[in-house]
Amino acid sequence: MSAKHHRARTAEPRSPYAHTGGYWIYGRHAVEAALANPERKLDRLLLTEAAAEGFTPGRAAETVEPKEIARLVGHEAVHQGIAALVAPLEACVLEDVLYKETGPLVILDQVSDPHNVGAILRSAAAFDAAGVILPKDHSAPETAVMAKAASGALDLVKLITVTNLAAAMRDLKENGWWLVGLDGSADKTLAEVKLDAKTVLVLGAEGKGMRRLTAESCDFLVKLPMGERMESLNVSNAAAIALYHLFTHRA
Repeated sequence: MSAKHHRARTAEPRSPYAHTGGYWIYGRHAVEAALANPERKLDRLLLTEAAAEGFTPGRAAETVEPKEIARLVGHEAVHQGIAALVAPLEACVLEDVLYKETGPLVILDQVSDPHNVGAILRSAAAFDAAGVILPKDHSAPETAVMAKAASGALDLVKLITVTNLAAAMRDLKENGWWLVGLDGSADKTLAEVKLDAKTVLVLGAEGKGMRRLTAESCDFLVKLPMGERMESLNVSNAAAIALYHLFTHRA
């Protein structure tokens, strides 16, 4: 192993990122993606001896016992013997994706479960989405849970927070994007609507769906076809299916 290791200190030092809401991410995929992201500020890297085998992080790491990582990230967390103390990513803005020629983009209207947002980020990375847009209020913040669910995608896909979602949707329309809302009561399915490369998928919150103004701001409302035994899908499952459809039906 080429990286320098030393034993962790017994006293937990104050993080230099404490004032920015620094947090521990854990799991091999999430930490590897953070290490590979030049925009990610990383304070400490912890590895167990087993996790260090065959892993070259490219920076100094502390060798610790598994129980030390469990103490920091939670005893129920599946940390795989690796954790890193990071600062939240610098905020992306709508202009980072507004002028792109291809998408898709994803809008999440008040999706507050970090597991769902993380899973959607993972699908967005898998199916080449350009970014995920969230309203500032009533949305899941960047956390270790989100990073773990995203399995590295938090450092691969732009996560954009906007103050006014309706205004952001207007800006997208004015720049040639088509807004397609997923609504189980819609008349047409996603496959029945012809879409181009500049498509924005709009999904509502768990249980409540899209807010009225958000739905009214969409160009189309569509549904995913499904059998009669199930009324709806979890928002992250719906996002994955819709993104897969767009990925496999590119013009």
